[in-house]
Amino acid sequence: MSETVVVVVPDADILASTVAARLSIKILDAQAVHGSASVVLTGGRVAAKVLRAVRELPASAAIDWSRVDLWWGDERFLPSGDPDRNETQAREALLDKLPLDPARVHAMPASDGPDGEDAVAAAARYADELGTPLPRFDVLMLGVGEDGHVASLFPEHPVLQESGATAAVHDSPKPPPTRVTLTLSTIQSAEEVWLIAAGPDKAAPIGTVLAGGSLPARNATGVRKTLWLLDRAAAAEVPTQP
Repeated sequence: MSETVVVVVPDADILASTVAARLSIKILDAQAVHGSASVVLTGGRVAAKVLRAVRELPASAAIDWSRVDLWWGDERFLPSGDPDRNETQAREALLDKLPLDPARVHAMPASDGPDGEDAVAAAARYADELGTPLPRFDVLMLGVGEDGHVASLFPEHPVLQESGATAAVHDSPKPPPTRVTLTLSTIQSAEEVWLIAAGPDKAAPIGTVLAGGSLPARNATGVRKTLWLLDRAAAAEVPTQP
């Protein structure tokens, strides 16, 4: 049965350091057990802070980065190298400084890739890369939007009904309008799902979700653990435990 844990720290900087430390240990533990580790990355300001913090941790030197698979939960369907792509931000923050195996860095297709501007074909290509059965995801990290969305799964959007491993998103309520995302069923296959949020604009949706409200983030759950990693401002409306 999946365990839900809420961790609250004082501010966004401490949150980034906390997540980075947990991530480094999780990767080391996964490599000790399985020989490799598989991590799904997210985007956004806090995610970039986390990756920069990983780089500064002494523990990161103990990780065999050549035995880490990196995936993405979603991606803005923009040209390669576009500064708004999650991949670009991750590479600048951390990945380009690590001795990664390029074959194990599984970036989502770009709009100037082999499928051109066909986001549906690009999503299908990523599903093929994921394979069947899905990879073991040791950790799948997600940000939480002001509307309670995760990855590119927005409230009341048709993409929530997609049943494949991935989906193309058109008419996203946040720019850019076209994206590629993992579906909820893929997210739910991860051993651990970490939902990471900072700032007062996240307090209302997080409070709603943790009170049982119906937003996409409520369904972002891990097989073994669902971990909410929040700063104090984002946790302002978390229901108190009896």
